[in-house]
Amino acid sequence: MQTTNAIGWFDLYVDDLDRAVTFYETVFQQTLEPIGDPTGETIMRGFPASMEAYGAAGALVKAPHARPGVGGTLLYFSVQDCAVEQARVTTAGGTVVRPKFSIGEFGWVTLCMDTEGNMFGINSRE
Repeated sequence: MQTTNAIGWFDLYVDDLDRAVTFYETVFQQTLEPIGDPTGETIMRGFPASMEAYGAAGALVKAPHARPGVGGTLLYFSVQDCAVEQARVTTAGGTVVRPKFSIGEFGWVTLCMDTEGNMFGINSRE
């Protein structure tokens, strides 16, 4: 029986790391911390999480081998009430693509675009 989330890590690619850090710190009211890269190829700022905690840990990543943008993967952030973070998105320089809407028994979702062109979701039970 698995006791942790199957997703162990995510990279959210950015062009302008400082701009992206400001955006996500403003929306989620959390400080992103520098993460070292032993390869020296990337610059990363991590979301506060532990790989042993429920959910997935991850970082904003500026890398020469990957670019931001809308694509095949959509990352959802879990929050108490997605309307709260949705209200911060435009102020932080992003765009609300689809305001808070019901997903039935699974709660609520807001779809947004960050300052780098990445689409992401915000999910809550309220």
